[in-house]
Amino acid sequence: MLDANELPNDIDQLKALVLKQHSLVQAQQLEIERLRIQLSKLRRWKFGRSSEQLDLQITQLEMTLTALQALAPEPSATTAAIAKKPVRIPRRVHPVRRALPAHLPRETVLHISPEVQNGCSCGQCGGTLRKLGEDVAEMLEMVPGYFKVIRHVREKHSCPRCAQIVQAAAPSRPIERGLPGPALLGHVCAGKYCYHQPLYRQSEVYGYAGVPIDRSTLSQWIGAASRLVSPLVQAVRRHVLGGEQLHADDTPLPVLDPGRGRTKTGYLWTYVRDERPWGSKIAPAVWFEYSPSRKGEHPRRHLQDFSGVVHSDAYSGLNGLFKYFDSNKDASRSDARAGPPPTKRSLCWAHVRRKLYDLYVALNSPIARESVERIRELYAIEDEIRGLPAQERCRERQLRAVPLLESLRSWFLEKLVQLPRKSELAKAIRYAIKPGHWCGLIYYCTDGQVEIDNNAAERSLRTVALGRRSYLFAGSDAGGERAAAMYSLIGSCKLNKVDPESYLRYIFERIADHPINRIEELLPWNVTLPQIQPLRLAA
Repeated sequence: MLDANELPNDIDQLKALVLKQHSLVQAQQLEIERLRIQLSKLRRWKFGRSSEQLDLQITQLEMTLTALQALAPEPSATTAAIAKKPVRIPRRVHPVRRALPAHLPRETVLHISPEVQNGCSCGQCGGTLRKLGEDVAEMLEMVPGYFKVIRHVREKHSCPRCAQIVQAAAPSRPIERGLPGPALLGHVCAGKYCYHQPLYRQSEVYGYAGVPIDRSTLSQWIGAASRLVSPLVQAVRRHVLGGEQLHADDTPLPVLDPGRGRTKTGYLWTYVRDERPWGSKIAPAVWFEYSPSRKGEHPRRHLQDFSGVVHSDAYSGLNGLFKYFDSNKDASRSDARAGPPPTKRSLCWAHVRRKLYDLYVALNSPIARESVERIRELYAIEDEIRGLPAQERCRERQLRAVPLLESLRSWFLEKLVQLPRKSELAKAIRYAIKPGHWCGLIYYCTDGQVEIDNNAAERSLRTVALGRRSYLFAGSDAGGERAAAMYSLIGSCKLNKVDPESYLRYIFERIADHPINRIEELLPWNVTLPQIQPLRLAA
């Protein structure tokens, strides 16, 4: 602290000193705010994890934050009251036991009392017992899966007169001259990409069952299976790109890079067609594609045949999808096209809300809290109009959502001038009201077929995130392409409420002999699966 005798007497020097101290205090407060937000995120990520590196990072942040808070000036009474206000915790809903499904086979075990077994006589008075009723209690049990060997025997017959040999043709197999049957191949693929079980664990499970299968062999089976279903994946792609709107997003996928002795970062891109929110009967589907980098050229290549509305975040690599060139001004360019761009962008309100909600949890900011409440009103409208025809959805949004959006933007501009420019809350608000972003955020009010957010794409990436935690990385770029193929089929099965493993078994039984010009008949929403018990092997 400065001594009063050391302070200058000149007014201009005193003003400069005060301004300098004010800027230092403001920078210190911004750093404390940033550390609080980062610490809040890390604590939430830590739930359910046991990472020593994450624990060390949290400890270091807590020490730094404590030191800065000790040096920071005391907050005002209003600020202290806001900081002490507890965050509302939602009430926990306890699960309710559900009735067991009626389609499961039942096995009845009858329990008879000793008195009835000894002649239906009462043990106290010797009278005859008569039946009053029965108490039934059900218990769910599991029968582990098992292996079996199917011997295909083809008898040979010869003609004694002309020596002709007659024999039935060999049945087709999912993998030509391969060992696995359709059920086993479907179980291996679903085990890795649906149940998130790495191949080395599957190999151990099969070994415990008395059937040793090397991990390299299982990897070869998955490679052959992905090649087998590639026409089906292309049919899913045509279906997804054939709509008027889709959801797009990406997620990193670590890929082994043997040349450098470490992993590199590849990316899985997801494209979802889901028209159920506006009452369409067209089947939903998801198509995944792998790329070795996140350059914008990849989504432009993936969507070069698409014309419609793309739900996405504000990733700049997607900007090339929404630009066009006037052929009159630049006719020499091969990619020039006249008129409005065929692809429009609808940005995601969930991204805006997430930024503000993180600030509300970390700092308990009243501005962030009111922002979240205002966005919640927009989502309440969407809950009411979900499932209505597109024209009615658009009309309701114009009447109810547009005034809320105009009020929200004005409120954002009003609060932005009250905040430090470099604060995290100011950055979150600028993300929303940036001219290019705001146009994309309010676009959904002009089209009833468009959603308020991009959650459909984010939901499709959950299975990738779960699998990434189990098998950690893909073995190569080819492994990333196999993952994209399997995730496309499994994700489409989940959207259509089809059991992925039973579906894979179904197509592996038929796709080798199925006509390629009728491949759409094998799409998940076009097949009727028989009642097949999937092969389950107890670990």
